[in-house]
Amino acid sequence: MSTSQLVRDVAFFLLTVVTDVAVRFLLPCSQFLLVCFFLEPEFPLRLDGRRQSIWDDPIRFSTKAKDVCTMSVTGHGEYTKLRLSCQSNRRSYWCEYVGKPQTCRTYNKNPRHYFVQMMWNLRKLHNACQAPREIKPHMCRKATDESQMVFSSASFPRPLGTRPAIPQPTTPPVESTGKRVARRYCWRSLQGICSFVVGLFRN
Repeated sequence: MSTSQLVRDVAFFLLTVVTDVAVRFLLPCSQFLLVCFFLEPEFPLRLDGRRQSIWDDPIRFSTKAKDVCTMSVTGHGEYTKLRLSCQSNRRSYWCEYVGKPQTCRTYNKNPRHYFVQMMWNLRKLHNACQAPREIKPHMCRKATDESQMVFSSASFPRPLGTRPAIPQPTTPPVESTGKRVARRYCWRSLQGICSFVVGLFRN
């Protein structure tokens, strides 16, 4: 075997080994990274590569009235508490919601996005604490109502809603003389005629 042939055989062997290593190890890793990237695009990464946590990194946003708000989440046993704190040059206010979002399966995959979806609706309001009393983000729309966040308290009283108007007593219509006489002295079937006749004589 010539030297050139030996070199070609060795080069071909090394190329085969490198290709096999790339297929076995590098390709699965790249596929895994691509899957992670496309499945959870909303799950942001910090600069140090760690995922942002709703527990450590409050969500900040501005309302339609330019109030600057912060969403802070804490856990109390089986319940999760959300506190909204907002302020501007003219006012400041806060409110709290509690719930069991962990009963929603998609929440457990991406807790932060659950509250991000809440924020998308809150920022459309002039007052973030005037949101509905029960809030269920779109990602948990198929989950039970137990997974929604429910209003619990605020720095100002919320309106109780519109109360049904109490009907005022109506004044009974004044009965004419003809009808009164007909009711007293005529049979029921003839009261209409009697009333008419009495009315003619009265006039």
